[in-house]
Amino acid sequence: MKIGIIGVGIMGGAIARNLIAADFTVTGFDVAKSACDALAGMGGKVARSAADVADSAEIVLTSLPSVAALDEATSALAVKARPGLVLAELSTLPIEAKQRCCDALAKARIAVLDCPLSGTGAQAVTRDLAVYASGERDAYDRAAPVFAAFARAPHYVGAFGNGSKLKFIANLLVAIHNVASAEAMVLGLKAGLDPAEVIALIKSGVGNSRIFELRAPMMAKGEYQPATMKVDIWQKDMAVIGEFAKSLGVATPLFAATVPVYNAAIGLGHGSDDTAAVCAVLEKMAGIARS
Repeated sequence: MKIGIIGVGIMGGAIARNLIAADFTVTGFDVAKSACDALAGMGGKVARSAADVADSAEIVLTSLPSVAALDEATSALAVKARPGLVLAELSTLPIEAKQRCCDALAKARIAVLDCPLSGTGAQAVTRDLAVYASGERDAYDRAAPVFAAFARAPHYVGAFGNGSKLKFIANLLVAIHNVASAEAMVLGLKAGLDPAEVIALIKSGVGNSRIFELRAPMMAKGEYQPATMKVDIWQKDMAVIGEFAKSLGVATPLFAATVPVYNAAIGLGHGSDDTAAVCAVLEKMAGIARS
C-alpha cells in the first residue's frame, strides 16, 4: 500500500519510519527541509508539494501544527478529484477546522477521517500510540492496516469529530498529570531524596501514571531535549481544549491551574523544550538551584 504523509516532523517522521519498517511505500512532504532530509534518510520519498504527496497515495496522513497548515494542505488536495483516496487527519486541532477540511475534500471525492493520536513523539517511535478515529466506517476500514502499522491501539469511535473530543479529554489529563509529576519531583528534590529512587518507587505504587513514567526521568536530569512535545506547540493544544470545554459550559479548574505553569515555562525560555520543562518552573518557585 502506498502512503502519503503531509507533515513529517517529530510525530509524522516517527510514523513514517514505522511504516517504512513495515514495508509500506511512504511519500512525504514538509515545509521544513530538515524534516524532508530525515525522511529521505530513512528510505522515504520526498514530494515537491502537499498535492504531489496524494498523487501516488492510497491513504494520506496529515500531521500538522496549526489550522493554517491544515487549510493550506486542504486547498492543495482539493484542486482535482481523487476518487477512493482516504485522508486521515492526525493533528490536534479544533473540530470546526477539521470539518471544514472534510467538507472541502468531499467535493474532490476524498474521504476524510478525524483521527488524532494519544501519545508523544517518543511513544510514536516505539509504536506506543492510540488512534481515536472517527468518520465513515468504510474509510476507517481501508485505513486500518496503516494505523495498525504505527500504533499500539487503533480505535474506531464513530461519527466524525468524536476522535477529537476524546483527544481533548486525553490531553486535559496529560496537562494535569505532567504538572503534577513535576510538582512531585520538585517536592522530592527539596526533601533531599534521590530523584532516581523517587521515580522507581512512585512507579511501583498507586501514584504512578504514564506521563510520570515518560517525563519524570527528564525532570530528574533537568534535561528537556530532545523534545517529544514542545512547550510552545503544546500551548496550541491547551487553547483548543480550553475553548472546547468553554463551549460546553464545563468548568475545568485543575486544567486551568496548569495554564500559568506552561506560560511561565515559555517565559523562562523553554518554548522549544519538552513540556517536562514545567519542572524547571516549579524548581524556581521552590528556590532550588541545580549545579
